[in-house]
Amino acid sequence: MGWILSRCLPFLFAALLAACATGPRDYTNPVIHADYSDPDVIRVGATYYLVSSSFNNAPGLPLLQSPDMVNWTLVGHALPQLVPAAVFATPQHGKGVWAPCLRYHDGKFWIFYPDPDFGIYVMTATDFAGPWSAPRLLAAGKGLIDPTPLWDDDGQAYLLHAWARSRAGFANVLTLRRMAPDASRLLDDQGTVIIDGNKLPKYTTLEGPKFYKRDGYYYVFAPAGGVETGWQSVFRSRSIGGPYEDRIVLAQGASPVNGPHQGAWVQTPQGEDWFIHFQDKRAYGRVVHLQPMVWRDGWPLIGKDVGQTAGEPVARYRLPVAGQPAAAPPTSDEFNGATLGLQWQWNANWQPSWYALGEGRLRLFGQPRAGNLWDVPSLLLQKLPAAAFTVTAKVDASGLAESGVAGLVMYGSDYAWLGTRRSDGRTALALVSCYKADASCHEQQEAGVELPSPRVWLRMQVLAGGVTQFSYSVDGAKYTPIGAQFTARMGRWVGAQMGLFSAGNGGHADIDYFRVSP
Repeated sequence: MGWILSRCLPFLFAALLAACATGPRDYTNPVIHADYSDPDVIRVGATYYLVSSSFNNAPGLPLLQSPDMVNWTLVGHALPQLVPAAVFATPQHGKGVWAPCLRYHDGKFWIFYPDPDFGIYVMTATDFAGPWSAPRLLAAGKGLIDPTPLWDDDGQAYLLHAWARSRAGFANVLTLRRMAPDASRLLDDQGTVIIDGNKLPKYTTLEGPKFYKRDGYYYVFAPAGGVETGWQSVFRSRSIGGPYEDRIVLAQGASPVNGPHQGAWVQTPQGEDWFIHFQDKRAYGRVVHLQPMVWRDGWPLIGKDVGQTAGEPVARYRLPVAGQPAAAPPTSDEFNGATLGLQWQWNANWQPSWYALGEGRLRLFGQPRAGNLWDVPSLLLQKLPAAAFTVTAKVDASGLAESGVAGLVMYGSDYAWLGTRRSDGRTALALVSCYKADASCHEQQEAGVELPSPRVWLRMQVLAGGVTQFSYSVDGAKYTPIGAQFTARMGRWVGAQMGLFSAGNGGHADIDYFRVSP
């Protein structure tokens, strides 16, 4: 036995070194622990591309790409400003860009996105990172949501979409409409309901369809059951107009992943099938999961096979493509460049006069506000990037106008900020909260302290569940907690957001950096 071990150990050790050299073999869900909600994904060549909804934030329609569907890089936004521009000059919470659809056809990328108050828009680009064409209104009307095109084998084109009950007065049905092959117009006014969730047992909130064709079948991948508790269904038919059979192919089951649904079927160059979807995590928004997928008897089974027609979400699984470098959307910003980091979005359509970059700092000019921060467009925000993390910002408030405030904010339907307040020529630190901001709450100061200097380091430590502890430092070394813990709360159809602001009648605040660490 000793002889065998002595001969085998070098080979075992070499195999171990080889395995370590190639990096991890598995991935862990969620693959993006951030609010890239309603994801749609395609592959072109060996690269995977993702777009997601963005609601009232500008720029909108974030663009991500990946070599393996696990490590994602944010490369830009397709929509610099929301349209109509005048409407989105002020925050329109829960409105704007709902679930988009991404396709590659005729040598270019296409995004079809809905605005539930105006209709369905279409945009194109030859380069995924942009520039993208200006959004063109393809189908006007209230309540039209979740569009998905299909260019058929015979050259005909179609658009399938869902309905928002809040605008249309009905929902739970999917409508098919004929479309010009260049997506310049729709060829019928009303369309035809081809899948009616009201006629199916237990179906509610049928929406978010994605249209595909495989082996002579038309497939509609569509979620149902609601954002937090729903499941993923697939419908199939030999005829595009139906009738369609239905099957639930992914559900929570015994897993801890609630409502695993709404996303995209993707196939690798080697022919392996995968499914990307979201999970609603309240304050963290709708985070992105990746599931293995197989076909059986003409139906997909997504996730872990538990002996049913529906799979369950996996927590850990083999990488689709091994050996790729780790990547994730950016978070920190040193403000050393000529532009803001791609992770930043404003609370509405933005104005260049709101900020300036130079000399290694961000200058936020004080913008007027009438009440709390809920309806302030000039909040500079980004998504929460993990279940637990720490944010530190260095702020110089010496340029604030009288009564001006500036600082670090955890923003949602409830919010809290830690920042500087200028009064009688002095700078004080204030921790301020506002509960039910969407119902016109009044800000309350929870704690405060006089500062020896207008230069201060602000920090918030975010723990599991979005529990947030604010602290500050006057030297950048020793931090002092201030006030009670605050629990982040989601906004309207979005997770909580973190960021920076400066409010007042003129003046400015300078931010040297915004650093995010584990």
